[in-house]
Amino acid sequence: MFGCIVAGRLVQTNLQQVDVNKYVFELPEAQSINHIVVFLLGTVPFEPGYAATVHLLWPNKDWQMLGVLSNDKPSAIFRLKSTAGSEYASMTGISAELGISIEPIQSIEQQMQQNQGALVPAAASQSGPVSLQTAKQFAERTLQNLYDYATSFATKPDASMGMLGSGASVQVLPVKVFEDWYGMFLRKLQRDPAAAMQN
Repeated sequence: MFGCIVAGRLVQTNLQQVDVNKYVFELPEAQSINHIVVFLLGTVPFEPGYAATVHLLWPNKDWQMLGVLSNDKPSAIFRLKSTAGSEYASMTGISAELGISIEPIQSIEQQMQQNQGALVPAAASQSGPVSLQTAKQFAERTLQNLYDYATSFATKPDASMGMLGSGASVQVLPVKVFEDWYGMFLRKLQRDPAAAMQN
């Protein structure tokens, strides 16, 4: 029902069922994993009202929720270097486990609300209310990113723009700069919402 690809490796087929609706992939040499793709094989869809949570287990750690798979979003890419794996980067032979749990969608939505801010999905949608502090930080980071990007294209007006005055400390920006930034920002938000919120 599920497939798993570690970037730079072959598709993994070592899926083990460990309980009713719970599955595990063993991830050898996990300390070297940067990204992992988890997907439905397409042969068996989820039953109506069900989806799956994806979790990661490092040695001597608790399970960490990475994101969600559903019939509407049958695949996702997760970045593992931002999880506890950075602790193991200089080691060798570290194995981790990728867990998949099929659950009712209502239960998954509750888990996502509890884990909001702790998810590391590249393509998982978050649901539930956003705190005022989170919204404020997102707005500040977004505006700072826009300011930094746009001002890198600022130029002084030429003499043909006489209305600005020759001694004015004015800089101009082409409107295309804002269009380009907006397009890049939307693509990044669709590709990796968590990363977009951090920049």
